[in-house]
Amino acid sequence: MTHLIGFPVRWAAVSIARDDVTRHVARAALAVAGMLSLIWQPPIQVNAHEAGVGAINECALSARSTPRAVVRVVDGATLLLDDGTRVRLIGAMAPNVLDAQAATPRREEGEGSGVPGDDMVWPPVDAARRALSDLIAGQAVVMATAGRASDRYGNLLAHVFVQQPGSGRLWVQGAMLTSGHARAYGMPDNYACMDALLAAEAPARSARTGLWSNSAYAIRHAWRTQELMVLRGTFQLVEGRVVKAQRVKSGWIYLNFGKDWRSDFSVAVAPGVSRSHAAWAAGLLDLEGAEVRVRGFIDRRNGPLITIEHPSQIEVLADRGATGKSADGPASP
Repeated sequence: MTHLIGFPVRWAAVSIARDDVTRHVARAALAVAGMLSLIWQPPIQVNAHEAGVGAINECALSARSTPRAVVRVVDGATLLLDDGTRVRLIGAMAPNVLDAQAATPRREEGEGSGVPGDDMVWPPVDAARRALSDLIAGQAVVMATAGRASDRYGNLLAHVFVQQPGSGRLWVQGAMLTSGHARAYGMPDNYACMDALLAAEAPARSARTGLWSNSAYAIRHAWRTQELMVLRGTFQLVEGRVVKAQRVKSGWIYLNFGKDWRSDFSVAVAPGVSRSHAAWAAGLLDLEGAEVRVRGFIDRRNGPLITIEHPSQIEVLADRGATGKSADGPASP
């Protein structure tokens, strides 16, 4: 059981199928909720945690206490509300049709684009949309925000909760992650609740449930640099052993996963991130020889590289070192 914005949240045991009576009752409640206006409440400082997770991530959310009706499920991470607001499920990255290129990455730069056409039906995309539709069908939803509240397209970035009479509120992000229809992620100025998000994702990833059964979402090996270069621009999970960890004169910290930083996979931590999480950053320099998992977008800087914007992007798998003990650090599934 996890507590977000001051109320209990269920996500681990999600029942997608509901009987007709429940649906009719929920739709009636939704109709009433649609007549109510939104009321903003002040931020509430809470803990987002799950039993067995070492690090606890402070999660300050501002809650919209009045429910809204969902007009349409746009995709596996986007809702359209009755007031015209488009809501993105921050923290739960749904599959995208462009992910299909990662299922069989090209071995050479010149072997075609590998990008499917716009009319392609990508099964994980359809499965995620249907799962989200089932979760919120005939239900009222409540939004809660933290940090950056909108993206460049004007979408509301929010944690979404389904009103469930007599059983509290269901955390939609957690349900999507636990059922294997999304991956945990954050974005600049919005990495709230990452411990809970990672904990929700872990069971599905371990059991290869949902999207995790598809090769497009396989965890990549750091030593397969050619494959990682092909996947640049995509969100990936990469595992490997740190060969060298160093802080250069500019203040950047680099974790190199091979002997040649000019071509091997690397991780880069900007000075600003190091200053914000000083104890965690210092612990990174002790990770030489440790097995770690990194999540983020693959970029090309000499070899393939992931830039770290938040400690939750690095998980220590073998020797936890200082990183696993830091209050700012990632949860360890």
